[in-house]
Amino acid sequence: MAKRLAIYLFRNDLRVHDNYCLLWSHLNCDLILPLYCFDPRHFQETWHFGFPKTGPQRTKFLLESVCDLRSNLLARNSNLLIKKETPENAIQDLFKMLKNDHKLFLVFQEEVTKEEIDVERALKKICKAENVEVHTIWNATLYNKEDIPFKVSHVPDTYTGFRKSVESQCEVRSTVKMPDTLKPFPNVNIDLGHIPSSKDLGISDFLPHPKSAFPWKGGETSALKRVNYFLWESDKVAKYKETRNGLIGDDYSTKFSAWLSVGCLSPRFVYSEVKKYEQKRVSNQSTYWVIFELIWRDYFRYVALKYGDKMFYPSGIMGKHIEWKQDMKKFDLWKDGKTGVPFVDANMRELALTGWMSNRGRQNVASFLVKDLGIDWRLGAEWFESQLIDHDVCSNYGNWNYAAGIGNDPRENRKFNMIKQGLDYDPEGEFVRLWVPELAPVKNGKVHTPWTLTGNDFVDIDYPKPMVIAPEWSRQLGRVNPSGFYKNQQKKGMGNQRGLDFYFSNKNQPKK
Repeated sequence: MAKRLAIYLFRNDLRVHDNYCLLWSHLNCDLILPLYCFDPRHFQETWHFGFPKTGPQRTKFLLESVCDLRSNLLARNSNLLIKKETPENAIQDLFKMLKNDHKLFLVFQEEVTKEEIDVERALKKICKAENVEVHTIWNATLYNKEDIPFKVSHVPDTYTGFRKSVESQCEVRSTVKMPDTLKPFPNVNIDLGHIPSSKDLGISDFLPHPKSAFPWKGGETSALKRVNYFLWESDKVAKYKETRNGLIGDDYSTKFSAWLSVGCLSPRFVYSEVKKYEQKRVSNQSTYWVIFELIWRDYFRYVALKYGDKMFYPSGIMGKHIEWKQDMKKFDLWKDGKTGVPFVDANMRELALTGWMSNRGRQNVASFLVKDLGIDWRLGAEWFESQLIDHDVCSNYGNWNYAAGIGNDPRENRKFNMIKQGLDYDPEGEFVRLWVPELAPVKNGKVHTPWTLTGNDFVDIDYPKPMVIAPEWSRQLGRVNPSGFYKNQQKKGMGNQRGLDFYFSNKNQPKK
């Protein structure tokens, strides 16, 4: 009798712990062939604007994650077949090799956005032609699709509505215990392949930056160590809500998002560890806030499932038609951290040099691009997709829809005040001076408004004047320049003589 063989296609689920797909394969088949494909399409260009789809930072993290996955499978009597081709081609070749001697099954985690779904449909078509059974599993969220208290078509259009419903009406499923020894890898003559280098994939090497707020490697091993450290070793989780808007260092936030993005870390595992921590040590707003943000991650995935490709349209999931600009000269200044607005530039340079940016930074640079410059939000989303180590397609595009005012935001015309935000979260300018070293001579919070320096404060620096000055910024200038110099210069009409470009759209802005 032919042995039952599960070909398990890993995609964004690069882990052994709490892995429903791997467990199903183990329990239902005699043999397991784990497979990962470095799909060439992932290393091409973004759809609209031609950025590297998977930039050097993301590529390095992915390579480390796949390498760690192979090691963890080897430790459990298995292995990982690695192919540098599309899953469709790899699966067809494996079917030809294995179907005569085995009863084949194809197993993979369900995804929700177009490119991934297109692959799934192609694979199902191949399996149908070859009479191979397909088994797909929902495995990426905290709350399972089968458990949420509404149909996908009725997912609430506000996060609060979603959160309250799932928290009150459904449970997070328990993590599953994985076997110490997996069903064996098939005894077939097959080249297991090697972990490619970045250059093998057509991507330049990335050298970690010594000042990075994300100094860790990819992979399940690093992910589990980070969870253990943030909760059990350091108790940082107990103060998370107070520190999460930080900008400098390793520990102001969990940093779990990078490992969650490629599935090195299970959201259910994080939830279970937080709940254990609350029982054994302390339960407070900070511990809850980690769960709160896991639910945000779920929400964007379900929103993507509900609205499909609308998330990628210029008008977003709400279908709001806004005249977006595609001024590449201005966009490049934003991308390169040369806008002349220090808080924006510091965050953008951190991203370019490290592949990381704080949540506070992301909200601000996104607001500046779409609200202050009026630039097409998709430019920002595709740049983030290229650069962010923790890029998750649903969270990234969902958040950009939100920032652009075309997504799930109940508040109209949300806009961040760059000067207020800089002074609130970087009051002494330490973060700005870290990433914009040409501003190092500027003292304390004055670094956020270098164009206003005069008298004893004036410093001759090689730094551009701001691309725009939003009217709401003037409300904050007394915090850094009590003399009122800037206000006096406006009255004299000297602002334009200094080459400053005033931007007066969105007159009724909320205070931020």
